[in-house]
Amino acid sequence: MNKAFVKESDQDDDDEAAALALAIPAGSKNYIRPEGYQRIKEELLQLIDVDRPEVVKIVHWAASNGDRSENGDYIYGKRRLREIDRRIRFLTKRLDSAAIVDPSAHFGSDQVFFGATVTYSNQSGEERTITIVGIDELDPLNGKISWVAPVARALTKAREGDTITFQAPHGVEELDILEVRYPAPAAD
Repeated sequence: MNKAFVKESDQDDDDEAAALALAIPAGSKNYIRPEGYQRIKEELLQLIDVDRPEVVKIVHWAASNGDRSENGDYIYGKRRLREIDRRIRFLTKRLDSAAIVDPSAHFGSDQVFFGATVTYSNQSGEERTITIVGIDELDPLNGKISWVAPVARALTKAREGDTITFQAPHGVEELDILEVRYPAPAAD
């Protein structure tokens, strides 16, 4: 049977649903900062308003050319359309499950909560600065770690000046919390 007529499995949707469920601990919310929520929303709108209509035009044009079985524009356009639709469904689920938390509510606090930027030093004296963000916002190379990461969970509710211990991949580690910062509230 020709591949053009074979329905792709819903395996990818199942994989995304599993990733959605696994990333967020059971009984927890999908915490996200306002800027992270806005970024996801902008990506979703870009896909819906710009990317998808462009691909639909290409697929429509390619389909009007006749034989679709050997029409690369049609075949790859349909594949790209499925990818876009899958991403739209994923982002929609993420936005629906999001619990927006504004870290500026803790401005001036020395206790670690979601959205805090924390500077700490380890037993070797190496300093590191991280920001505790939502699962959809994480960017480890830029110091943004998910609130479900072991170090973030260990830091949560600790205060500036505290020493905490947590189970790191290479063993038990002690961290001295040097500074806790939150963004200033927006001026209205």
